[in-house]
Amino acid sequence: MKLRNILLTGCCGFIGFSLSLYLLKKKFKIFGIDNLDNYYSVSYKKKRLKELKKYKNFYFSKINLNNKKHLLNYLKNKKIDYVYHLCAQAGVRYSLINQQKYFDSNILGFFNLIEILKHKPPKIIFFASSSSVYGDSKKFPSSEKEILNPKNIYSLSKKINEQMAEIYSKQYKLKIIGLRFFTVFGEWGRPDMFLFKFYKSFFSKKYFFLNNNGNHDRDFTYIGDVLNILDKLFAHRSKLKNFDVFNICANRPLNLKHIISFYKKLNVNPKIKNVKLNKADVIKTHGSNLKIKNIIGNTKYTSSRISLKKTYEWYKDNRIFFND
Repeated sequence: MKLRNILLTGCCGFIGFSLSLYLLKKKFKIFGIDNLDNYYSVSYKKKRLKELKKYKNFYFSKINLNNKKHLLNYLKNKKIDYVYHLCAQAGVRYSLINQQKYFDSNILGFFNLIEILKHKPPKIIFFASSSSVYGDSKKFPSSEKEILNPKNIYSLSKKINEQMAEIYSKQYKLKIIGLRFFTVFGEWGRPDMFLFKFYKSFFSKKYFFLNNNGNHDRDFTYIGDVLNILDKLFAHRSKLKNFDVFNICANRPLNLKHIISFYKKLNVNPKIKNVKLNKADVIKTHGSNLKIKNIIGNTKYTSSRISLKKTYEWYKDNRIFFND
């Protein structure tokens, strides 16, 4: 069987790595690109990359999407069937510190990519958006029909990406699908997010700084479930419009205090110091997954008890990765 060629940007990031590994096992040919940005540990990203390089059908290049000429030369002689654009400057709180980086990585980088792809269109382009585009929503669960209300540069960049994708789809007949990810967690996760910071505080015997006394609800979505959803969405790609966006979520928000209580029962109990609400944070995220279910059908989700325990067990076994 002929291998189908996938361009996957951000292959050393959490979701990009996890999806790359999943697709490599399904015998897709992956052209993975990443700029190995130092927003969080580069050595950790290289450990992910080492895992991917075990597969003969994986081809890596270090590329910054801001460099349009470099990207154009890279893609010039490649036949790309499908694209997953998953690279971006992550971090809602960091967007209060370095706004320029969000413009360069998230807006300009995406623009360069679709500008090039419009001349030799793949069959479909999937790109990462975010639940943060909803902002401080008051209506839950948030559906894709809601008016978007970003409250920081990160979420604004994701909204602009969606608008840009819709315009390019209409003008150049590109098939582009946005994926609004909701607090994805699990094995090989990001060290700058709640769970891994919580674990690290426990093992290092340092304080865990808990914003707003933990009075937050997040629609935590396990990476294994995300991969299953994306696989089904790909399988049903013939049903998709030329442009659309989908929530990628569990439709099952968890309160941070309840998660902390769960881990206490596992004797994972770091010292906690409460700090005030970060102005970049929203109080609650809760996405509706009815729209995507209409495409892929009902999907079984991993129970939060199992997924939280599996994530912790993986971290415990691999915590040496986070010593730098």
